Amino acid sequence: MAKIVIIGAGSGFGGKLSVDILCRKPLQDSTIALCDIDQGRLEMTAAYVQRTIDRYSLPAKVITDTDRRRLMDGADFVVTSISVGGRAYWGKPYHDEIHIPRKYGLDQDIGDTIGPAGVFRFLRTAPVQLEICWDMEEICPSALLLNYTNPMAMLTWAHSEGSGIANVGLCHSVQGTTQLMAKMAGIPYSEVSYLVAGINHQAWVLEFCHKGQDAYPLVRAARENPQFYDKERIRFEILRHFDYFVTESSRHNSEYVPYFRRTPELRDKYKLRSREVKMDAPVLRDWLKDLGEGEEPAVGTLKPSVEYASGIMEATLTNQPMRFNGNLMNTGLIDNLPAGCCVEAPCLADARGIHGCHVGPLPAHLAAINRSNIAVHELAVRAVLHRDRRAAFHACCLDPLTAATLDLDQIQAMFDELWEADKHLLTWFE
Repeated sequence: MAKIVIIGAGSGFGGKLSVDILCRKPLQDSTIALCDIDQGRLEMTAAYVQRTIDRYSLPAKVITDTDRRRLMDGADFVVTSISVGGRAYWGKPYHDEIHIPRKYGLDQDIGDTIGPAGVFRFLRTAPVQLEICWDMEEICPSALLLNYTNPMAMLTWAHSEGSGIANVGLCHSVQGTTQLMAKMAGIPYSEVSYLVAGINHQAWVLEFCHKGQDAYPLVRAARENPQFYDKERIRFEILRHFDYFVTESSRHNSEYVPYFRRTPELRDKYKLRSREVKMDAPVLRDWLKDLGEGEEPAVGTLKPSVEYASGIMEATLTNQPMRFNGNLMNTGLIDNLPAGCCVEAPCLADARGIHGCHVGPLPAHLAAINRSNIAVHELAVRAVLHRDRRAAFHACCLDPLTAATLDLDQIQAMFDELWEADKHLLTWFE
């Protein structure tokens, strides 16, 4: 019987991953230990998971606590999906991290990967994630950390250098992108094979095949279909000019390179909107809604999602290998990306843990694009591990979109204003 701790259970991942666990027979007798600092969201998630267990008469058990340490004893897996300082994508500090740079002329959209918003999200998040790792070292040192918190590449790098805990970063961009490509190509996803490697949110679909035959020509042809092009304009332009399709949405990818968001004219050309961050809570996900009187409360369906976590858990417990794309340190996996950076690459999971697969070199121009983002990751990680505010500033200076949009004095003024706005969350650096 496995014990699985989910920290940040009130997030969108808490209920989804719990139901994924209940879908897999070897995990159906697990203890699912849910943790969140928001007691109300924690209770809602636990009730949803318990209703699902009861509906299907499963032997699983749910326990909860707002103190993660009280749940960690005997844990086999710890999942993290947290937001530090406020909600992930509304309210403060996220509002400031999007709107302060815009005041200086830097327009971000998602702001959770790199850019000033991604760097400051990391600066306030990494110390808490490291404390989770250190708690694990003390209480459950053999447990595997499965992280869903962004910015994924920076956090995986910090976990790996700042602790001795076995860890892997998980995302759904590879699954989502290859499913989209299959749809654009008009072929069943079950008949697709692919090779994807690079860095999180900027990994490259190096091979995309249908029954062993190259299906990339079908994807390139989909550019002429407005149904697809209008929704993925940036990714099709990257495909047209750089020859490969990239993971993560066009909105995300427009932030990672200097070609699309630098000026209002470019944003108009590529139909990119400016994000307005709401200060109030958005509509809750369906399973979190307070359903009206006379209606049945939501119950999970035993159908696994595309998330990798439960499959990795099953593979680790049963020693039946599972292939997936994970975020881990580059120990000779991608030859022309820096050794010791965080890459996203094919992996195998089994009873001995997570094993990254050797990819070899990326096409040179793709590796160069990745390296421009890795430079930001490296300096941000240095900033946290060495409590070095200057390195955090340099991370913002080297961000490709920031460097193409602002001069150094503007970047310094923007950085100082962001630091002042987030300073109550940056006491780590004092």
